[in-house]
Amino acid sequence: MRTISQVAKLTGVSVRTLQYYDEINLLNPSQLTSSGYRLYDDEDLKKLQQILFFKELDFKLKEIKTMIEQPDFDQIEVYKKQKQLLSLKRDRLNKLISLLDRLAKGEPCMSFTEFDLSEYIDALEQFKKTDADQVIKYWGSIENFEKFIERVREDEPRLAQLAVKQFGSVEKYTEAMKDNLAHFSELMEQADTMRENIDELMKKNNELYAQLTDDMSRDASSPAVQGILAEIIEFSQQSLMNREMGDGYWDMIIESYENETNKGIVDQKYGAGASDYIAKALRCYFHR
Repeated sequence: MRTISQVAKLTGVSVRTLQYYDEINLLNPSQLTSSGYRLYDDEDLKKLQQILFFKELDFKLKEIKTMIEQPDFDQIEVYKKQKQLLSLKRDRLNKLISLLDRLAKGEPCMSFTEFDLSEYIDALEQFKKTDADQVIKYWGSIENFEKFIERVREDEPRLAQLAVKQFGSVEKYTEAMKDNLAHFSELMEQADTMRENIDELMKKNNELYAQLTDDMSRDASSPAVQGILAEIIEFSQQSLMNREMGDGYWDMIIESYENETNKGIVDQKYGAGASDYIAKALRCYFHR
């Protein structure tokens, strides 16, 4: 058995972090002494190691907790999968480091092969084979879907850069897109329902933004403004059917309001300076 301080020294995980893991029931010590000190056994350390591997792969603590609490959780199989994912991540990082080395030396290098969407493209190809009925229903024909895949291939460098910007990495983007494909039929049914109510949704969206920009003399960080913004964000998330849109999604939305072309459209609709005001309010909300 090891004390929390001994575990922290052995693993490099801080005592406060271990305490937090205990508080959220992610990693509870096997024993508590009569004085209330936490004691960890070898099984606890194995679980901590598993958590650290997941963290290295950028999983959130809530996601890790859900996975390791699954009744069919197979530790050996998870190790194998983690090894595969970490190997992919290592290979990508090695390519990026090599590219940065060349750029740091002043070499002209416009390579974008390091931002590779091949795994996502493979998932699209697999979707074409296993869900041909869905492909035909929503793309009209297999040929149309193949043209869509070809456009993804042709535009891969730009799409990969956007994926990194929105999701933080191509791997996260690919996982999100795979999840969308796995629930494609359900998502499309929800989208069809929303399209039927598009006028009502647009009206609600416009009303919320009109409230936000009704008095732009208010401090963008004030509780009143931020309260309206919270409603907008919740409504937007519902409109996106609560899909995972990536950590950088709202940063991209903010940038769109700061884009000169979009400014004219937004300002004409909600008043002069509305676009900058919305961007400022969003920055306060997400970066406070």
